[in-house]
Amino acid sequence: MKYQSQQVALAYIACALLLFAVQVLVGLLAGWIYVAPNFLSELLPFNIVRMIHTNALVVWLLLGFFGAAYYLVPEEAETELYSVRLAYIQLAILMIGALGAVGSYLVGIHGGREFLEQPLWVKVGILIAALIFLGNITATALRGRKTAVTNVLLLGLWLLSLLWLFAFYTPANLSLDKMYWWFIVHLWVEATWELVMASVLAYLLLKLTGVDREVVEKWLYVIVGTALFSGILGTGHHFYWIGTPGYWQWVGSIFSTLEVVPFFLMMSFAFVMVWKGRRNHPNKAALLWSLGSATVAFFGAGVWGFLHTLHGVNFYSHGTQITAAHGHLAFFGAYVALNLAFFTYAMPQLRARDPYNQVLNMGSFWLMTGGMAFMTFVLTFAGTIQTHMQRVVGEYFMEVQESLSVFYVMRFGAGVAVVIGALLFIYSVSVVRSREIIEPGPMQAATGE
Repeated sequence: MKYQSQQVALAYIACALLLFAVQVLVGLLAGWIYVAPNFLSELLPFNIVRMIHTNALVVWLLLGFFGAAYYLVPEEAETELYSVRLAYIQLAILMIGALGAVGSYLVGIHGGREFLEQPLWVKVGILIAALIFLGNITATALRGRKTAVTNVLLLGLWLLSLLWLFAFYTPANLSLDKMYWWFIVHLWVEATWELVMASVLAYLLLKLTGVDREVVEKWLYVIVGTALFSGILGTGHHFYWIGTPGYWQWVGSIFSTLEVVPFFLMMSFAFVMVWKGRRNHPNKAALLWSLGSATVAFFGAGVWGFLHTLHGVNFYSHGTQITAAHGHLAFFGAYVALNLAFFTYAMPQLRARDPYNQVLNMGSFWLMTGGMAFMTFVLTFAGTIQTHMQRVVGEYFMEVQESLSVFYVMRFGAGVAVVIGALLFIYSVSVVRSREIIEPGPMQAATGE
């Protein structure tokens, strides 16, 4: 760690890990409700459990992004953070909003729009926190060195914050409502968040492999170009069946097919950088998570997304467990694993320790990744059967769900593995062993790590 103000990232990581634990535990509860539908049905209905699960996911991922920005922008800009106090105020607003949202859900107060269920005051708080962040991080970047990593990260964070404004507009027309809703949800996870992923991954590979910055920047700009080119009009694959004009079926099919490209490039980028790298970095766990993130993102977001993105296929498969299979693997690979890669890299630096508990950390990677892969395959088979029985044969929804119970039991088992892996990860990066600070090797010393 080069700059004292980078220490603020530690608070963001701690809060993100807390919400990460909540998210996976509540997700496990949701998985059990699929097995035993009446479990806690009166005390804690499934729709509330799902809200907490998805909202905790989004908030802790955002906290990870913000923490990553507060860590890497000062280092890239070669200057201290503009205001540490503002960063802590922003974190307090976000955590109060998260707790307020969960409290509201538990007493039945919510907006009803998926992922945007937060009460109005929480949405306003999120907007204020975003404005504080943008002002703070942009002021830091402007007064220091300009790099491609910082530029792409700021572009992604500015765009995702501005898109949040659509959360305040709810048209009376249902088709328009869904269009504006997808302007947030799709353009976050399949456009602007990809920019954040690409920039953080580029930063990690710069530090872990020692590849020349010029090489990394060329790859980064190509990835960003393809992500925006495919992701913006790729929104059309959500417009197929919501009352929009028929041309969206072709626009969505063509451009969402191209969304595979940036994820393939990110996976190729990661492996090529490691192959070209000349540094034997001591933090092997961070490198494993970085490569794993790029690889699983390609399969989850790219391959599994392509499986049901063409409108002829989506006509039958939309809203089935195939969608759930894609969503779980895509989110885990592209964003969960990315944040965990950054946490694995940054925590030893922030706590002035050498990379500790790496065996446990890498074990958590294989547990979570293996569990998520098995869950994806299980849900894919369940979704295929569901599509045929429900959409082709025409059997009733609940009868089909009953026939899928064995898949839900296996999905719950996979969820147990993911939760164990998540708790193991939190332990591995949080518990400090009594060791001396590692002495950097010649290459690390030369680069100031």
